[in-house]
Amino acid sequence: MNLQACLLLSSGLFCVGLYGLLTRRNAIGILLSIEVMANAANLNFVAFSRYSGAGYGQVFALFVLALTVAEVAVGLALVMALFRSHRDALVELASAFRH
Repeated sequence: MNLQACLLLSSGLFCVGLYGLLTRRNAIGILLSIEVMANAANLNFVAFSRYSGAGYGQVFALFVLALTVAEVAVGLALVMALFRSHRDALVELASAFRH
């Protein structure tokens, strides 16, 4: 697979994630869209690293994966709190979050 194909795949994944981010109302769908966008960025890092000959892209992609795992943990905790209080995971309900 050449660099152009990797970048085309990455941009397609990023666009799908951006579309999901802008159109989803459910908090879990938004988290999944952010994950797709982060994986598209990781694909860019790995592709440029492979074709430049340096291994820094793979190391940076591993750090980004660790950050996205932490993001998912915090995001799912917030979704669970939203669901417990409103019995739904719609993002619009987060502005009406009360104790």
